[in-house]
Amino acid sequence: MAKRRQMKLGAMLLGVGRGNSTWRHPDAVTDASINLEVYKQWVRKAEEGKLDLIFIADGLYIEPKSIPHQLNRFEPISLLSALASESTHIGLVGTVSTSYSEPFNVARQFASLDMISNGRAGWNLVTSTLDSTALNFGGKGRQGHPEHNLRYQIAAEFVQVVRGLWDSWEDDAFVRDKASGVFFDPAKMHTLNHHGEYFAVKGPLNIARSEQGQPVIFQAGTSDAGRDFAAREADAIFTGIEHETIEESVAFYHDVKTRVASYGRDPDDVLIFPVVAPIIGRTEGEAEDKYEQIASLVSIEDALNNLCRYFEYYDFSSCLLDEPFPEVGELGRNGFRSTTDRIKANAKEGGLTLRQVALQVATPRNAFIIGTSTQVADRIQQLFDAGGADGFMLGAVLPTGLEDFVDEVVPILQRRGLFRSEYASNTLRGNLELPIPRNRNHVAAR
Repeated sequence: MAKRRQMKLGAMLLGVGRGNSTWRHPDAVTDASINLEVYKQWVRKAEEGKLDLIFIADGLYIEPKSIPHQLNRFEPISLLSALASESTHIGLVGTVSTSYSEPFNVARQFASLDMISNGRAGWNLVTSTLDSTALNFGGKGRQGHPEHNLRYQIAAEFVQVVRGLWDSWEDDAFVRDKASGVFFDPAKMHTLNHHGEYFAVKGPLNIARSEQGQPVIFQAGTSDAGRDFAAREADAIFTGIEHETIEESVAFYHDVKTRVASYGRDPDDVLIFPVVAPIIGRTEGEAEDKYEQIASLVSIEDALNNLCRYFEYYDFSSCLLDEPFPEVGELGRNGFRSTTDRIKANAKEGGLTLRQVALQVATPRNAFIIGTSTQVADRIQQLFDAGGADGFMLGAVLPTGLEDFVDEVVPILQRRGLFRSEYASNTLRGNLELPIPRNRNHVAAR
């Protein structure tokens, strides 16, 4: 009898919360975004639930209308390195931009995290969405924020350089023989000597591969260019809450897997993780009350501030709240393209006012799974069995959302045979059932 297919699960750790107002919730720890003890508690809870990974998002530009979590938070690699000592099995995934970083530094940072954690590191590769980010990275020949497709061209070369640097050393290169005085075998050190359109990097990297070979590469682009890049380069893909129906999720899943195959890759070697945002109650009524509580915390000013960040911080306060959603042209198209296209389309189709759009985007009811633990598990299973996901990223809505999910939903998924009861491996690749990448430089050298 064939073994039942099992899902993968991860959790986004979002400090004081995902929106402008979650920090006001009675259960919120108001300094959570810079409170290491809170993150330690979360990572221990996630590992208690046998989750595959925790994920730390990041951004490189803020202004007064940014959400509270973005205003004051830890840098991902520093935080994940600290959390490595609080865990033994769970994957540690963080965001770093290819548009505003150097390949050598990124390769070294993630290789170090991978070694510190004994093979549990993952890189969420982003190209940075906000045009204003360029204002923090002037000089060094930079010509402003690259346009959407160019960012992916740069990223494609960037990731090839990083992977090449990760393969600088053969696995048995370091002899460390005190008697002979031989520390390493020079024949097993490989210099990259990369000269491309955007980068020139000699190498080698000054750290070896971990037991999982290379960190796992995640990518979160949902535009056409983003999907194509992910299909060619990523090991796993995060998709947002923009897929409002199972049919949309299944279509996205099929599209990406088809693209993966077109690049000669095994579709099973690229995992797709939709974000799920559950609000769990002991009864349906309690879950609804929890949603209403979250929604009631959002003022219209907060909602407008949340909305404007998708549209290059356009000043929506200058528009009439109860008139149709304003014409904003192409604002946001070079950053949050799929999100802004969806917002504008929904506003036009529904004849929505600016007030209605802002409040819907701030607390998008149709993006949440609201119900009892059994109802949440049913919904997740429905999408999984329909072929719309390989796993899910938990985007907790409530301050206690991670605890609620681990304590109440995970046991149901385990009883149904949909999720593991024990870790299968000590590495992130092992638990995700992804192959260890061969050391391409060494194969070529031989």
